Amino acid sequence: QVQLVESGGGLVQAGGSLRLSCAASGSIFSLNTMGWYRQAPGKQRELVARITRSGNTRYADSVKGRFTISRDNAKNVYLQMNSLKPEDTAVYYCNADQGQGLTYSLYWGQGTQVTVSS
Repeated sequence: QVQLVESGGGLVQAGGSLRLSCAASGSIFSLNTMGWYRQAPGKQRELVARITRSGNTRYADSVKGRFTISRDNAKNVYLQMNSLKPEDTAVYYCNADQGQGLTYSLYWGQGTQVTVSS
């Protein structure tokens, strides 16, 4: 079992920056990709950014060039959010997957609210 806890959300004006953090705890052996998703009111949850164990990254087109995902070890993943826009307003969720095949597991944090005002 893996627990994910996000922090760093808040209210920021358009053009500002926030840095989200996610700390993993529990049985973190074999954690694979970690990432960030977001869900705005009335919309489906969408991928924001992912980072693999080897450091390979992927970003949603809407945030590419503005957001940067990073991880310092198997436990912690970060999302540096620059040049924020009101459209970035959403609940941001940390995500991690573990194992393979029959032992595969997917974990989610509880979410942290990011609100960008104009």
